Amino acid sequence: MLWIITKYLITSAVVVAVSELAKRSDRLGALLASLPLVTLLVLIWLYVEKQPASKIANHAWYTFWYVVPTLPMFLLFPRLYARFGFWTALLLSAIITMVCFGVFELALKPFGIKLL
Repeated sequence: MLWIITKYLITSAVVVAVSELAKRSDRLGALLASLPLVTLLVLIWLYVEKQPASKIANHAWYTFWYVVPTLPMFLLFPRLYARFGFWTALLLSAIITMVCFGVFELALKPFGIKLL
């Protein structure tokens, strides 16, 4: 139980650190947020918890493919926010991301990459 609490504290500290830095510097906050810190932590947690190498490698592999369809959201969100406000822009961004994910998954199927 102590291990799980430690994982939660460290992982949440990273999120808090990014949000605090973003309040002080847009660029530095975005830079830190763009780093795959959560993924790196997950890889570390999997390794420390003695998960098989195949599980750790698969996590990195699938993370790459899941990140790609989220990228349009980061380009569209600022424009949506300026036009519709925060919550509507967030909702539209989530919908756009889901649509991009579905299209991306269909595009990858012929290459033998199955995401769902």
